[in-house]
Amino acid sequence: MGLDIYINYRGNCEKAFRFYEQYLEAKVISMISYLEPPPNFPKEWNKPILRAKIEIGGTRVWGADTPHTEPMRSAYLTLPVDISERAEYIYNLLSSDGEVHRPLEKTDFAECFSLLRDRFGTLWMLIVEN
Repeated sequence: MGLDIYINYRGNCEKAFRFYEQYLEAKVISMISYLEPPPNFPKEWNKPILRAKIEIGGTRVWGADTPHTEPMRSAYLTLPVDISERAEYIYNLLSSDGEVHRPLEKTDFAECFSLLRDRFGTLWMLIVEN
């Protein structure tokens, strides 16, 4: 048995997964769009994703485009990073056009730590442990 993560997106699942693949050393495993989107989907969603799967740091994340999806709350995808410089790079990428809840900084429990929401609505925790 394993444990995967499933995230619903508001029409930007493919953009999010392609961004993570490009910048987080992730690999898109599969991506299937609707042949014909359901009638309740916004018309501006060009090719909504029915189901996608990406591997980030050995963890599988599933995703789909779903109307009326609320942004993630109370759960974070956690990226443990080995060095501060790498954490700063990732922080800058993910926080661009996003929302920083806690800036990347040294804490009592970590060399670097941050909480943020990226431009796609995904919540992230970055940490370089002491």
